[in-house]
Amino acid sequence: MLLRETITQAIYSLAVNRLRSWLTIMGVAVGVFSIIAVMTALDAIDKSVETGLTSLGANTFQIQKNPATVFGSGHSRNFYANRKDITYKQALLFRKSMETSARNIGFTIASPANLAKYANRTTNPDVTMTGGDENFSASNGYTIATGRNLLESDIRSARNTAVIGSELAATLFPSGENPQNKLIKVNGEVYTVAGVFEKKGAAFGQSQDNFVLIPITRYLDHINVKSSLSITVEAPSRKEYPQVIDRAIGAMRLARGLTVKDINDFEIRTNESLIDSFKDIKSAISSGAFIISFMALLTAGVGIMNIMLVSVTERTKEIGIRKSIGAPRTTILRQFLFEALFLSIAGGVIGVIVGIVAGNLVALKFNLPPIFPLLWITVSMMVCSVIGMAFGLFPAWKAANLNPVEALRPK
Repeated sequence: MLLRETITQAIYSLAVNRLRSWLTIMGVAVGVFSIIAVMTALDAIDKSVETGLTSLGANTFQIQKNPATVFGSGHSRNFYANRKDITYKQALLFRKSMETSARNIGFTIASPANLAKYANRTTNPDVTMTGGDENFSASNGYTIATGRNLLESDIRSARNTAVIGSELAATLFPSGENPQNKLIKVNGEVYTVAGVFEKKGAAFGQSQDNFVLIPITRYLDHINVKSSLSITVEAPSRKEYPQVIDRAIGAMRLARGLTVKDINDFEIRTNESLIDSFKDIKSAISSGAFIISFMALLTAGVGIMNIMLVSVTERTKEIGIRKSIGAPRTTILRQFLFEALFLSIAGGVIGVIVGIVAGNLVALKFNLPPIFPLLWITVSMMVCSVIGMAFGLFPAWKAANLNPVEALRPK
C-alpha cells in the first residue's frame, strides 16, 4: 500500500508540471528514437539484401565496370567513372575464352525510366529497357511463363523482338490478353513480344518484373545510351566456383588488353562481396546512430537531473511537512526516484513507438513485412531505466536528506 501511494504521489507531482515533464520526456524520446529507427531500417535493408541475393545463383558471379558500392572501396567515384566501359566486343572475346570453363555466360546492358505503350495504354516512365542475349534468363534466374525466350538468331540479326516482365505484361495487358506476337512501343521503337517471364518479385526495393528484354545487338544499334555491359557467369558447380572466378579474371584482363603491370579495371560481384559491402555500410551507420543516441540520452539525463533538482527546491516545504509527520527518508527517496524513472521510461516508450514506425516505412519501401527489433527495444528500455535511476539519484538523495526544521523555516 505504501509503495502504491508513493507511485501515485510521484505521478501526481509530474502531472502538476506537465510542460516541464513533457519537454524532459521528449529529450529521452529523441535519443531512443534515433537508435530504434536506424536499427529497424537496417534490419529491413538486411532482409532485402538477403532476398536480393537470390538474383545471383549460388554458383554465379558478375563482371562489371563499377563495384556494387563505392563505400569502403578506398577509391572515389571519379576513379571508377574514368574506367573504360566494358564493350560488346570485349564481352564476346571473354565468352570465347571461357567457353570450356563456364556453364552459362550472359551479357546485359540496361537503361531505366522508359515509357512502354500498347494500344491506348501507357505505363509510367519507370520501365527498364534491357539488352541481353539468349543466356540472359539462365544467367539471371528468370523462367519463361508464356511464349519463348530470345534466340541466338534474334541476337545475330538484331531483331525487334522482346520478352517482357510479368509486371509490365499486367500493365499493358490487364484483361488477361495474351501478349505474345503483339506489337508494343518503347520510347517510339516498335517490338514484337515473343514471350513473358515468370514473376520474380522485388530486390533491394526495386521490381525485377517491370522491364523489356531485347536483343543486345539491337539495343546497341538503336538506343543511344552510353553504358557499360555486365557479364554474368555461372560456374558448373560450387566446387569449381573459385577456379572459374580466377579464370574469368584472367580472361577479362586479356579481353580488356591489360598488361602485367596494369591493375584490374573491372569488378567481380559475388554474393559474398555484396554482403561484405553492406556490412561495412551497416557498421558505419550503426556507429553514427549510437553516437547520436548516446549524446541525446546523456543530454536528456542531465535534463532529468536538473528538472528534479528544481522540483526539490520548489517542494522543500512539502518535503519538510511530510518528514515532520513521520515520513521516512526511504519513502521520500523512492518518490523522487520514481519520478525520474517515469520521465525516462515514458520517453523511452514514445521513442520506441515512433522509431519502429519510422523504421518500418523503410521496410514498406522494400516490400517487407513489419519488423520489430526486440533486442534493441529491450536494450533501449534498460538504458532508459538506468539513466532515470542514475540521474535521479542525486536529487532524490538531496530531498531525502533535507532537514525538516530547515525546510519549514520561513524564507
